[in-house]
Amino acid sequence: MRIRKQKVLRVCSAILILILGTSEVLYAQETGIAREGPFTYLFDTGASSSAPRSGESLSKRARWTKLAEDKVTHKFEGDVVFLNDKLIVVLRRGTCGAEIYSRSDGNLKMQALLTPAPASSDASRGGGPVGEDQAIRLSSVKIVRNNPTGVAVDAGFKAAGGQTLILRYELQMGRTFIKTESRRGTARLRVEAPCRFAVLPDFFADDIVVDAEHIPISKAELPSENFIMHMLGNGQAILMCVWDKRGEDVRIRLSGRGGNRAITSSEIHYGNQGKVWIAVLEDEGIWHTHEVAGNDADKIIRLKWERPYPAQWRVDWRLDNNLTDSWEMISQKPGGGYVKHGWFGQPESLGTPDWMKPDRQRWTTVLGRFQYPCWVDTSGQGFLQPLKKKLRFQGPAIIYPINRLKETPIDKFMVVDIVRQTLGVGPCEYILDVEGQQKESAGIATCAARDKLNAIYGKKLQKNKRAEVEKALVDVLAFVQHIRVRIDDYVAFGRQIQKYLAEQKKAHRELAEPLAEMETITRRIDEYLAQRAAAIKTPEYAVGLVEGFRTRLIDYEGDDALEKCKKTTAALVKIGGNQDELVGECRMAVKILRQRAGLIMATEPRMANIAREIRRRTRQMLRNPVSYEAPRH
Repeated sequence: MRIRKQKVLRVCSAILILILGTSEVLYAQETGIAREGPFTYLFDTGASSSAPRSGESLSKRARWTKLAEDKVTHKFEGDVVFLNDKLIVVLRRGTCGAEIYSRSDGNLKMQALLTPAPASSDASRGGGPVGEDQAIRLSSVKIVRNNPTGVAVDAGFKAAGGQTLILRYELQMGRTFIKTESRRGTARLRVEAPCRFAVLPDFFADDIVVDAEHIPISKAELPSENFIMHMLGNGQAILMCVWDKRGEDVRIRLSGRGGNRAITSSEIHYGNQGKVWIAVLEDEGIWHTHEVAGNDADKIIRLKWERPYPAQWRVDWRLDNNLTDSWEMISQKPGGGYVKHGWFGQPESLGTPDWMKPDRQRWTTVLGRFQYPCWVDTSGQGFLQPLKKKLRFQGPAIIYPINRLKETPIDKFMVVDIVRQTLGVGPCEYILDVEGQQKESAGIATCAARDKLNAIYGKKLQKNKRAEVEKALVDVLAFVQHIRVRIDDYVAFGRQIQKYLAEQKKAHRELAEPLAEMETITRRIDEYLAQRAAAIKTPEYAVGLVEGFRTRLIDYEGDDALEKCKKTTAALVKIGGNQDELVGECRMAVKILRQRAGLIMATEPRMANIAREIRRRTRQMLRNPVSYEAPRH
């Protein structure tokens, strides 16, 4: 069966080569420009280069030898080069890793150096600038696979002390990423791609944005949660790393001062039989940054940026406490309204009928009413309008494409696309926790129950519509109790974290200061509860309100029936409204705790194990939010 499948794949590849090859010939005849299809090819340059190869050399390939399909015994005389229509991989004699070039719009640019690192080597911790490592050198290349659907090689490197490190590099047809696998002696992959910003996308809460200018130390660790992005150049490319094993934390190394401060490399642990993929997302304006000033609140800022294509664009706002608040941009419709795309690409109106207003008006718990602060108009022009209350945005805001829409061109790739293509749909959904992203709801909101009951009693239809009244009472109580259970879960979570942190303070007295910071954030849950305890009453009080209505008012037709109805529904709305705000405040505290735990590792590596445990617990707590919890803005 396996042989038959391989034959089918070969036949399909041959047909594709014939079809696309013919189209490329026609294109070249019409334009005079050579253009290649998505297929992979392997070359021997015949002579080694002592410096990274130029774009002209990689394009002309003068005196290079293209290896015949399935030839895997070739002994290379020069450098090893394999490519598809998106990427070029170069292994030069005597270098410490594979040089990765992107091929967007015919322009060739070296984007990264991928180097193996051993299990324990102080020199390997965090890596260094391209070409700086003198301890690891390419010594051999063995071809594993060579055909139009993919090329894979095992590259051997000699490390200090004579140790051999073997790393497999694989490039597949039409893919915008390189797959790497550890072989003998290799425990980590060092990715050298200098940048100011690195982003760890978070699909549950807010991203972690690492700004080199804010990390004074030369080495740091970040949470190992499957993804890290190097934001390259001035918005032209994103280098995204994806891995399938969560083990040791990501190590980064930094150098330079002031405006020249940069993250020079990140280092990812493979784990047992793990894989690491390196993707290059490239387009003019694929990411953008704008410096938001403290006095920009409520000002409409026309960005020097237009989206290069329709997508779900995320904005990572810097808050004045150096944390990040992540929002998805909304899109203006031709009629003047706006559409907010859901996390899974489906379009939503901006808000729901009870809070949708013109001019990007939005309402959520915690933030209240505000103008949505980031959008693109019908031409794709980007705009920001920093909030004027609750949250204070200050510092660089970063924009990048996190997910595709129905309108996104098929040849453009988003962050979630890379996750799906590398990890596969099943593991991707597990890591993104698609099930945990879903909102949960029960009954009807207290304001909706108020409007329904007040209307019935206002028209004196309570007897005729007894069943509707009864259902409204059942539903509103279910709603109140559902939110209250979620609040209780948050309170219990906060106290469990406080207990855990207290234990850690006893065990790690040297970490008293960062642990105290974590405690302060966690205690906010109890503080929010104390502020609203009188307004939300007790669960028994809500039950008593509903039972009292059912006992005394369900068939009551006195002249004061409406007045008594309004008194009860107003009491329920007060409970419901405060519960909605409280559950939103609790979620905000947990999101802040989660992000702060990740960031604190960068400046205090000894907090790594504690921070990792806090992030694990916060992720679990943030799963399956209730409808009014405002998990997304």
